[in-house]
Amino acid sequence: MNREFYSRLIFELSRKGRRGYKHPDNHLEDVKLDNNILRQSPLELPEVDEPTVVRHYNNMSNNNFGVDTGFYPLGSCTMKYNPKINEEISAHPSFENLHPDTPVKAVQGALKAYHTLQTYLAEVGGMSEFTLNPYAGAHGELTGLMVIRAYHFSRGDLKRTKVIVPDSAHGTNPASAAVAGLSIVEVKSRPDGTVDVEDLKPLLDDSVAAMMMTNPNTLGIFEKNIPEIAELVHASGALLYYDGANLNPMLGVARPGDMGFDVMHINLHKTFSTPHGGGGPGSGPVGVRKGLEQFLPNPRVVKLDDGTYGVINSDTALGSISSHLGNFAVQLRALSYILSLGKENIKHVGPLATLNANYVKDKLKDAYLLPIEGVCKHEFVFDGLIDKSTGVTTLNVAKRLLDYGYHAPTIYFPLLFHESLMIEPTETESLDTLDDFISVMHKIAEEAKENPEMVKSAPHNCPISHPDDTEAALHPIVNYTELTANKEQ
Repeated sequence: MNREFYSRLIFELSRKGRRGYKHPDNHLEDVKLDNNILRQSPLELPEVDEPTVVRHYNNMSNNNFGVDTGFYPLGSCTMKYNPKINEEISAHPSFENLHPDTPVKAVQGALKAYHTLQTYLAEVGGMSEFTLNPYAGAHGELTGLMVIRAYHFSRGDLKRTKVIVPDSAHGTNPASAAVAGLSIVEVKSRPDGTVDVEDLKPLLDDSVAAMMMTNPNTLGIFEKNIPEIAELVHASGALLYYDGANLNPMLGVARPGDMGFDVMHINLHKTFSTPHGGGGPGSGPVGVRKGLEQFLPNPRVVKLDDGTYGVINSDTALGSISSHLGNFAVQLRALSYILSLGKENIKHVGPLATLNANYVKDKLKDAYLLPIEGVCKHEFVFDGLIDKSTGVTTLNVAKRLLDYGYHAPTIYFPLLFHESLMIEPTETESLDTLDDFISVMHKIAEEAKENPEMVKSAPHNCPISHPDDTEAALHPIVNYTELTANKEQ
């Protein structure tokens, strides 16, 4: 392949006067438009023939990386394989062509699917009821915190304006709390990666609305003190919120509701299998324990006494957080995934995810620094290479992995370690895939000793080699005009 030709932008392939189409003759009368809605200069479009267009965009698609392309061990994001039957179900014409404003009596099947998923998620989470309305995980966090605020407001408890967040939390936790109008109080972690209960105790008072936790946490460590934490939080009058980003290893093993959590969200696109790389699509259903159902957002899908399904709006709800009923296609994929596995097989997801993570961790800890020993759950974090003398960083390792055809793991998160390298293999990867990845990681560790400059200058086999990351972040080139001007300089 002529890599230089096929890595060019479509504008670079443009040749003046070249065409790949011809508009049909206009048999309608000319329509005069007002000058205020007309362009003042011609639209800058590339001029290329049809084969060039087809080859260019096919080549661009081949440069994309996803779970269908190769191993994608992105820690915290649970990039598991999406079974293709999920796509078939979500793309079925009976679902795909539904208008969101179709009368309720004409979409009973869709509402049954929606309500069935609500029921299954309540069973998985140990909750009383779920709403599927939020469009993403962070949107679910915001919705859950709004439920908590509505609960406190309903009791006239207006002084509860703080949310306690562990220092190992996902960055969306404090962001969601801030958007919900709440202030953030940080609780520290112990050396073993779990929440420091002694640091938590003095933080709990009558100004705290909730504590947000991920279990297992961002380090992949199960919070073994969760019963005590739940008791302390509830004794202060606050509620306990479960960030469901790391629910995958809990499937079939433990339920947040049984641990004492009052409100939770689930990332359907992670735990229940929807391809979400590149920013979407997503879905963040929110579940609540018994007694909090009335605060869930409008509209709500319910099963009526006559066995049919209805859509209701409640005066006690926190309001609406989406235009209709959320991202229906993602919900259908999740329902298909759950029904495909069945109750007898979904219980294997968590243990297999945990097995894969511990296997990779133990095979690599001779070359990569493991700051916290012991059994992890779905993911684990290295603090870069053990041998720091070469100057090869976590960023260098991540970029070198691209040369070997792997998507890099999450890097420099969580912030507890200077050179964090966060790996989550998920349960869908085979032993062969894991062994190949382990072999490459060991090879990169050897390269770092023998030829550190080669690793530092990686990647070498990608369309873009080794850009200046700081310059790219501070001065991004976002259009062709800027690119041309930059080259001329």
